[in-house]
Amino acid sequence: MSERGKDTTQRVLAIIVIVAMLLVMQIPLPVIVFFAAITYFIWRAVQRSEHQEIGRVFEFYIAANEILQDNQRRWFGFEMAEVVETGERLLCDMPDAPPLVHFALGALYHRAGEYGPAAEHLSYLLENERANEIKQFAPSPELRRYATILRKVERDPGEAPLTATALHGLEQTRREQAETMLAASRAQLGLKPQTDHTAQQIEVAPPPVAFGWAQSALAPPPSISEVLRNVYEDESTELTQ
Repeated sequence: MSERGKDTTQRVLAIIVIVAMLLVMQIPLPVIVFFAAITYFIWRAVQRSEHQEIGRVFEFYIAANEILQDNQRRWFGFEMAEVVETGERLLCDMPDAPPLVHFALGALYHRAGEYGPAAEHLSYLLENERANEIKQFAPSPELRRYATILRKVERDPGEAPLTATALHGLEQTRREQAETMLAASRAQLGLKPQTDHTAQQIEVAPPPVAFGWAQSALAPPPSISEVLRNVYEDESTELTQ
C-alpha cells in the first residue's frame, strides 16, 4: 500500500473510532454529524492553505528564472528585491526548503552584485551535504507535497508550461553556472580592499543590472540586503505597536 493509501486508511479508522466513542457517550447523531461537517471543512481549508504555500515555491521559480534568463531587459532593483524577499521567506517557512531555492537566491544575489549573500547560498548548495537532494530521507510534510507537485509537472509539462520552463531553466543554469557563480562571488569579495574605501568602489565591478532606487549625489543606492533588512525591521515595529 502506498504512503497516501496508508494515511487515508488511518484517517478513516480514526473517524470510525471517534464516532463510536461519541455514540457510546450517548451524544445525539445529528450533533455528531454537525461537528463532523465542521471538522471536514476546517481540514479542507487547512489542506488548501498548505497547497497554496507550496505554490509559492513554484511562483518564485518562475519569477527568478525570468530575471536570470532574460539578459535583454533591465530590471529595477525593487523588482529583484521583491523576488529575493519571496525566496528568503520561503527559507524561513520551510524547514528543509528545496536546494533549487538556495540556487535561485544565490544566482539572483549574484546578478544584483550582492556577492556576500550570493556566496553564502551557493556555498551551501555546493558544499553542504544537506543541500543534496539524494541525502534527504526525512522530509517535512511541506517538502513531500513539493516533491509530489514537482513530479507531476515533470511528467506532464503541458499542464503547467510556465512552471516546467522555469524548472528546466533553473536546473540547467544550476548545472552549468553554479560553481562559476560561486567562484566569481568569492573573487569579487576578495577584491575589496580593507583600508582604501575609494579604491574599493573603483575595483569592484558594478552590478550587471539597472537598479531603480532613487540616488543622490552623496549616497549610493541601498543594496538588496539593506532593503530586505528594512522591510523586516518595519514589520517587527508594526507587530510591537
